[in-house]
Amino acid sequence: MSFSPISQVELERWSYEMRTADRPSSESRRAGRANGARQPETGFTLLELMIVMTIIMILATIGIGHYEQSVLRSKEAVLKADLQTMRKAIQDYTLDKEAAPNSLDDLVTEHYIDRVPPDPVTNQPDWVTENCDLLLSPDQSSTGICDVHSGSDKTSPFENTPYNSW
Repeated sequence: MSFSPISQVELERWSYEMRTADRPSSESRRAGRANGARQPETGFTLLELMIVMTIIMILATIGIGHYEQSVLRSKEAVLKADLQTMRKAIQDYTLDKEAAPNSLDDLVTEHYIDRVPPDPVTNQPDWVTENCDLLLSPDQSSTGICDVHSGSDKTSPFENTPYNSW
């Protein structure tokens, strides 16, 4: 089987016909609309949109629950760190000054801590201090604050213990 060569003009005409063969002409499109013929519409149906919105809402609900748990866990971690820092400062103050501090502000004025941090559970600097008659060293001359606790009466959902017992 042999093929005969075609001219460049014939090739271009054939190429144009192939590209426009599937498209109706502008006259036939206008005539189709005038006759009431309906073209296929593109887009999403209401049912498809509702299904997508439902899936998004379910995923958002799950995400919000995990977000709230992570925020609460981070507040508890900050509470534990703040308590540890203040207890260490109280102990250092007592050993250095040979007297326990009378308030948390004494730790700030003597530069053992920069500031009294807010309680992360209540967002207020409302720490509950505990006075003890226990002497940490034989050189200690007076008693004062020996421990600090959260001022919140809430209970940790992860450890099932009240924050003010930490």
